[in-house]
Amino acid sequence: MQFGLVIVGDEILSGKREDKHLPKVIELLRARGLALAWARYVGDDPARLEAALRDAFASGDVVFSCGGIGATPDDHTRQCAARALGVELQLHPQARRLILERMADVAHEQGLPFEPDRPDNVHRLNMGVFPAGAEIIPNPYNKIPGFSVGHVHFVPGFPVMAWPMIEWVIDTRYAHLAHHARHVERSVVVFGAMEATLTPLMEELERRHGAIKVFSLPSVDHPVHGRHIELGVKGEPAAVEEAYTDLLRGLREHGVRLGPELVR
Repeated sequence: MQFGLVIVGDEILSGKREDKHLPKVIELLRARGLALAWARYVGDDPARLEAALRDAFASGDVVFSCGGIGATPDDHTRQCAARALGVELQLHPQARRLILERMADVAHEQGLPFEPDRPDNVHRLNMGVFPAGAEIIPNPYNKIPGFSVGHVHFVPGFPVMAWPMIEWVIDTRYAHLAHHARHVERSVVVFGAMEATLTPLMEELERRHGAIKVFSLPSVDHPVHGRHIELGVKGEPAAVEEAYTDLLRGLREHGVRLGPELVR
């Protein structure tokens, strides 16, 4: 089972706001021995968002979708998720209760009477309208929940809410995956070589060691190493050790100059 991420919002694509979800989700997964397989950015265009969510549901992956689940005109995620699934939208009873609790809390904090039938409060209940069959994701920040349908999980765009909600999902729904797929990386800095020259070696390593992946990260202006290639292997620890030994042997046979070795 792989993990994916959908990040929603015109403000990200226009540069008005910097995305912080991608590095955080990578961090949360890595802390549990897991890894992000893919990520996708999509704006507030309903047709594109519906297509992205249809792909997410069909992928079979665990997917987190950040943003667009509010109740303003530019929030389309709940509606697009329902259309992608071919189901109706419904006011989730537990979400309704939590949203009413939040409104009552705010009224109490402000010293005002709680008026659940006031038009603006009635409108706020739209934040609990989810695709039929959805389950809620608790929000420890302000009680306004997110929701899950299968392995696709929807949270707000605000990091202060989204990150603890994603962490709750990982630890509640996928604790059995944590640390069972621990991956490591071993690499070495290579000087004076071209990727094209080393490609046959990389291909041979992947043929010989099917459980690992080879990666090549060239740099032309590194502040310390200058022009170089970071060449390495990643995967299960035991498989990585064996493949890395073969990588070093192959690089020495090519007569290239090796620099520092790295382990992640």
